[in-house]
This record gives sequence, C-alpha cells and structure tokens, in this order.
Amino acid sequence: MAVDCVIYRGGRRTEGPAEPAEAIEAARAAGDAFLWIGLHEPSPEEVGSVAEVFGLHPLAVEDALSARQRPKLEIYDDSLFLVLKPVEYDEATDTVSAGELMLFLGDSFVVSVRHGDVDPLDRVRERLERDPEVLRDGPAAVAYAVSDVVVDRYTEVAAELHANLEALEERVFTPGGMDGRTVASRIYTVKRQLLEFRRASGPLTEPMERLAGAGVPFVPERSRPFFRDVHDHLTRVNDQVEGLDRLLSDILSAYLAQVGVRQNDDLRKISAWAAVAAVPTMIAGVYGMNFSHMPELDHPLGYPGAMVLMVAVSVGLYRLFKRRGWL
Repeated sequence: MAVDCVIYRGGRRTEGPAEPAEAIEAARAAGDAFLWIGLHEPSPEEVGSVAEVFGLHPLAVEDALSARQRPKLEIYDDSLFLVLKPVEYDEATDTVSAGELMLFLGDSFVVSVRHGDVDPLDRVRERLERDPEVLRDGPAAVAYAVSDVVVDRYTEVAAELHANLEALEERVFTPGGMDGRTVASRIYTVKRQLLEFRRASGPLTEPMERLAGAGVPFVPERSRPFFRDVHDHLTRVNDQVEGLDRLLSDILSAYLAQVGVRQNDDLRKISAWAAVAAVPTMIAGVYGMNFSHMPELDHPLGYPGAMVLMVAVSVGLYRLFKRRGWL
C-alpha cells in the first residue's frame, strides 16, 4: 500500500497532488523539487501503476515485487534501482531478522518499496526534513540518507552481537558455566545470526563503491563524498563481523578441545580404576584355581597373605596414579 507521497522543494516538504502522475508533473515543473513515494508490501497493481507513471524497467519492477533480492545496484536508462537489507536484533527471541528495501531513483523522483517489519524510513524522513541542505541534492540525498541509516543500524546490531559473543565466551570458559548441549546450541545460534547479518551487509559494499565513484546517473558529484562515508562505515562493520565470525570459530574450537581434554581425563580415570581393580581380580583368580599341587594351599598364612598382597598392590597403584594426576 502507499505510505506517503510527498513533494520536496528547495529541501523542504510541500503540499502537492496525491496522484503520482500529477505530483511528478508538479515536481518537474518546479525545477528544484522532487517527488518521494513510499510503498509498503505493494500489490502488483500498485507497483504496475507507479511503474507506468515513472517508466520503471520491468525487470526492476519484478525484483521489487519478489522481495527476495540481495543488496545490489542496477542502472537502467531512466532510473537507478538500489536494494538494501536493513536488519534488526530481537533480544527477546535472540534472532537477527532482515527486511528488504528497494529504491528507484530517477529524474525528480524517488520510489521506495519496503518489505518486512524492519522500517528505517521514518527516521530517514525526519532526519532529512531537519537538514534541508542535504535534501536539496534531490533523490541522491534520499538514497544517501537511507543507506546511512541502514549502515548505522548495522553498526548497532554488530555491537549487540559482539556483547553477546563476549558473554558466551565468558560462560564457555567458566567451569560449570554451561552444559555441553547448551554450549553447542548457543554457538550455532550465534553462527546463524552472523550468517544472516553477513547476507545483508556483505553484498552492499559493491553498490556503495559504485555510488561513491563517477559515472552513476542521477548521483551528482557533490553527493559522492556522502556515499564514500557510508562505504567507509560499512567496511568497518564488515571487518567487525568477520572478526566476530573468526572469534566464534575459535570459541567453538576451544570448546571442542576442552571436551577432548575432559574425555581424556575421564578415560585416564577409568583406566586407572580398572587397573586397580584388575590386580586383586588376577590374584584372586590364581588362588581360586582348584589345583591339587599349589604350595600356598597348605600354608597357614596363605589366605591372609593373599589378602595383604591384594591390598598392598591396590594401594600402591592408587598412590602411583594419584601422584601422576590420573585420579
């Protein structure tokens, strides 16, 4: 559905026709104005009517409707098509969710198409309307502001994931902090969070590079430094997320090493107790054989001697294993 249809003139919001066809004519007639139309999960009919008014490319329109795109920048004859994936972290459900935001930029118009519950556009409108100087750059200013807000949120979500990972690291290496099943489940949960995050932030690097460079239509030269700033912030976020992914892999490796050490300790203890129990069993087995010609059978101290021998050997083995740390 249509969320907003606003004409900005001279960097300020103005009243204008509600119909897109009339609004774009009014914006182009003014010379220093542009139209911004916002759509949220529109129907094919709604997108089709807007595409007809602004001459949007059918392939871009198809992508805007499918809502399963990776971040990208497509350049067509009469418009730019920019796809971004804003993310949010829900602490209650411990999940990272990504929405989808498409921008069509052209001659005096911006059409934004949003899918999902993640909505950064309200903050963008408020921010731009407080800074008319930036808004004077027209559709490129909107693309910059939207990209900047999305990347700033990336930074915030990355900081939250970093804090969660530090807490996980502390609990993993605290004796008795978490049981094995909980540790493994938690590690793979964070792994999925980072994967979802990287799907949103990683592919956006190339579109920001192109918007910061020369030769992109509808992006004036004075807007390029702003996109370079966004690209710089995005690079730092991607580096941080890559570092978190490596740290998580290191935590998993360290945890598996801990499990291996504990298993070896348990195996040594079992082996040591088995050795302690094996010697009395062997002695009792020898003296339990029903042979007639055994010299110890007729000795008056044979039974106490065998018992003393069992105890002495068992105590000796126990002290030996205890000294070596096996018990």
